[in-house]
Amino acid sequence: MTETVISIFLGIGLAASVGFRVFLPLFALSLASYFGMWELNDSWQWVGSLPALVTLGVAMLFEIFAYYIPFVDNMLDTIAVPLAAVAGTAVVVSTASNLDPIVTWSLAIIAGGGTASAIKGMSSATRLTSSATTAGLGNPVVSTVETGGSVIMSLLSIFLPVVSFVAVLILLYTLYKISKRFKTSKN
Repeated sequence: MTETVISIFLGIGLAASVGFRVFLPLFALSLASYFGMWELNDSWQWVGSLPALVTLGVAMLFEIFAYYIPFVDNMLDTIAVPLAAVAGTAVVVSTASNLDPIVTWSLAIIAGGGTASAIKGMSSATRLTSSATTAGLGNPVVSTVETGGSVIMSLLSIFLPVVSFVAVLILLYTLYKISKRFKTSKN
């Protein structure tokens, strides 16, 4: 039972990380699996293979550097928002253990995909605001904060899954309060 809960916390923490950068947490999960730190579900063992590790590492580097190019970063967000939902779902499915498939997929779609989408949506809105108010000059700062957030959440998820879950709850609550305040100020 404890292993199951920890595996869910790991997946949800990585899903939050996916909301900042899609490939970085997937690379971190691949690295953790490759070095035997986390056991993935049977059908997801390939994520810990050397080809997956190299592919995800290259994709991660391209994604990180592309987000430093003003306006290219906004174009990336248009594909990254739906991709984050898929990747957030995938990390929960790949890490959740000892659960019925219906429960696993339901949890993955709602908690994994939902968390990743909420965070990615907010970061995209932040970048769009930065583009509009600074002509894109502030976007590298936004990108650095997002990459840092993804690194921190990925590390917390792999090494301290319970702490990462608490951080996700705090982050989602903060996003809720910000969006509520934004809606109130709009009226």
